[in-house]
Amino acid sequence: MFGKFMNNYYYGKSGKGDYRKDDLPRTRWQLFWEMLRVRLAGLFRLNLVSAAAWIPAMYVLAQLVSGLFNLAGLVSLVQQDPAAVTPEQMEVYNNLTPLLNSLVLRGLLWLVPCVALTGPFQAGMAYVTRNWARDEHAFVWSDFKDALRDNWQQALGVALITGLVPLVVYVSYQFYGQMVGQSIFFIVPQMLTLMLGLMWALALVYLYPLMVTYRLSFHTLIKNSLLLAVGRLPHTAGARLTMLVPAIIVALVAWFMPPYMLYALMILAAYYLMLGNALARFVYASLSNAVFDRYINSRMEGVPVNRGLATPEEDEYDEEGPQG
Repeated sequence: MFGKFMNNYYYGKSGKGDYRKDDLPRTRWQLFWEMLRVRLAGLFRLNLVSAAAWIPAMYVLAQLVSGLFNLAGLVSLVQQDPAAVTPEQMEVYNNLTPLLNSLVLRGLLWLVPCVALTGPFQAGMAYVTRNWARDEHAFVWSDFKDALRDNWQQALGVALITGLVPLVVYVSYQFYGQMVGQSIFFIVPQMLTLMLGLMWALALVYLYPLMVTYRLSFHTLIKNSLLLAVGRLPHTAGARLTMLVPAIIVALVAWFMPPYMLYALMILAAYYLMLGNALARFVYASLSNAVFDRYINSRMEGVPVNRGLATPEEDEYDEEGPQG
């Protein structure tokens, strides 16, 4: 028992004891939780390695959210006690719609280069977490750096599109929303715009893992990611929603308890700076490994599948011993 504990403690470290075959996980869920337990400290280190790339985007988002809640507070003040509102505040209230649009557009424009900056770092994290999620070794810094260097061009392109998508969706939604007053049929492209933005968000689950696993052209990379997102829609949407839980909780706190908004945002920022992004990449890597095995690797001759899982052949070998 003590020997197994020591094996588990040292699992994954070069030169130390490794798992026996009967210790290997037999399902994807077992593999996920076991690798998360083993690699949790590594995820903290990996997140810190890439944290600097996210600081500009987090700053822009914090400014945008703060501005939105300031406007919401002004609206609440005017509705509750108009006599307490200053002339300057009333002028802002009377021009609320253009000010709101200007605030959102400015924030989304600043996000484009900030998000683009994170792309190569996402590729490095995707490679390390892909290996960890399928029970393979990867060094936090050297493998991260190599994957960043090898995939930075495609990663930069993906991240640039990711930064542009919210801006395009917002502008298109506003434009078609105004056109709906002229014809109800404009609601169709308005909804299509939202669907395209949603599909890109789901495709991001597979974009970086595909990028670091296979040699694909940029067009094929995007096409295959979208197809995989559609093919495994419930699982992909579930993974994305699960990783949004901390942000949703903070949004609810800010909405129902505005005095605690600043503290909630600080906690959220600390979570993403310390663990959040690496944890999300690990979850997406675990899902991607399973999806790749089902739709890609199983159709490629000589490519192993179910890495990290105990196979029926290994179980039979352990029970019967070597034959011959």
